[in-house]
Amino acid sequence: MFSVSEKVKAKLAALPDKPGVYLMRNRQGRIIYIGKAVSLKARVSSYFRRGTWAKADPKLRGLIRSIDDLDFLALKSEAEATLTESRLIKEYRPRYNVSLKDDKRFLLLRVNLLEPFPRFDAVRLRKEDGARYWGPYASSAAAWVSLEFLDKQFGLRRCSPRAPTPEDHKHCLNEIVRYCSAPCVGKVTPEEYRERVLLACAFLDGERREFLEPLRQQMASAAQEMKFEQAAALRDMYLLLLKGIQEKVRGRKSLRIKMEEARKGLAELQAQLGLPALPEVIECYDISNISGTSSVASRVVAVGGMPTPARYRMYRIKTVVGADDPASMAEVIRRRFSRAQREREALPDLVLVDGGITQLRAARAELDALGLPDVRVAGIAERFEELYHDPRNAAAPLWFAADSPALRVIQRIRDEAHRFALTYHRKLRTERIRESILDDIPGIGPKRKGKLLVHFGSVDRLRRASEEEIAAAPDIGPKLAAWIHAALRGR
Repeated sequence: MFSVSEKVKAKLAALPDKPGVYLMRNRQGRIIYIGKAVSLKARVSSYFRRGTWAKADPKLRGLIRSIDDLDFLALKSEAEATLTESRLIKEYRPRYNVSLKDDKRFLLLRVNLLEPFPRFDAVRLRKEDGARYWGPYASSAAAWVSLEFLDKQFGLRRCSPRAPTPEDHKHCLNEIVRYCSAPCVGKVTPEEYRERVLLACAFLDGERREFLEPLRQQMASAAQEMKFEQAAALRDMYLLLLKGIQEKVRGRKSLRIKMEEARKGLAELQAQLGLPALPEVIECYDISNISGTSSVASRVVAVGGMPTPARYRMYRIKTVVGADDPASMAEVIRRRFSRAQREREALPDLVLVDGGITQLRAARAELDALGLPDVRVAGIAERFEELYHDPRNAAAPLWFAADSPALRVIQRIRDEAHRFALTYHRKLRTERIRESILDDIPGIGPKRKGKLLVHFGSVDRLRRASEEEIAAAPDIGPKLAAWIHAALRGR
């Protein structure tokens, strides 16, 4: 039976004739559908017409019957509505939204700078392949127009060979009918071509604003020539770039504020701990294990109070059996600082260990044994956020006010160390679960298992191998290869 709740009737009366996103809710207040509209008033109202109900399929009728309330968000353009709809669907995953299939995902621009002559292309999937990506674009037209603009503005190639040669040039018209700078025949050097690609990347990153004006002029020209679809696509690209520039400016302001706060926190730490200088470089260590298995440790580094991921490190605990965090901490400190001595590395201004007084004492003992009494170390007790700095006196930790900049610096680096250790621990657990599949195969003992993993690199690669490839591995043979091949495919 078709009916409309009073809440929905009130919202329908308030709908504007503007682009935007709408969210349908059920009686429990849960979001069950998210959509976008060029006109919120027209699109949302259409759901509640008797004609729509009469012609609707069962799925749409189920949605309409479940709607008890709705919200909407008016936006400036259809492009912004498309991007917002995509983001909200991924965040809330409403039951009545069709999952975005591969062929329905929004286009992105991609370039792989590791190639000898990089080229931009439009793709639908973002992969972990080392390439750079921009987007998603609000429409396919916007992505292809963006690609056309890049090629024309920067003289980039469109041909498919990874490293084009003069032979490829014989069959290519891009230099004549398009805008290619023809690196394949030496019209520009490889270095000059790469500079063009990097300039295009900087433009997409919002760092070369001087190219926004040519883009705006193309948009105006297309509109004057009544090429409205092209003008709309150029507008979408222009708005996306403009939004990126604005976010970058805001991000820089936010980063500057964080850095200023971090400097205050470091100054407070220096004063509280009586350090001879500002602790510019802080290392923080954390131990992670579950029921004493797969113990690992993380080292994260903050420079100027800000996390510096390039200097993060992971350690597998080698000498400690069971859940002994102080002993594990001692092992990690011993390994890290003995290596620093051997390789004459610069030492941190402050070492933080997660876990309080016991971890502090373990770390301090190792540093003293290595002849490093001047390296300051402190322990963070998570329960009350106190900082132990004197291993001889457990009753005298430092306490910080809730709004203390020093406390925020400590919490940020401690939480980062905890996150990093857990990430590594989960990775090891996943690897061990995958490897354990091999233990159930007759004839696969520890030695053969080790040889297989060395030969293929991982269980995932072994799973993708053919029977012939498995049989060619050391100490396997055709019969055992058939068992392994079948077991890894659940047969």
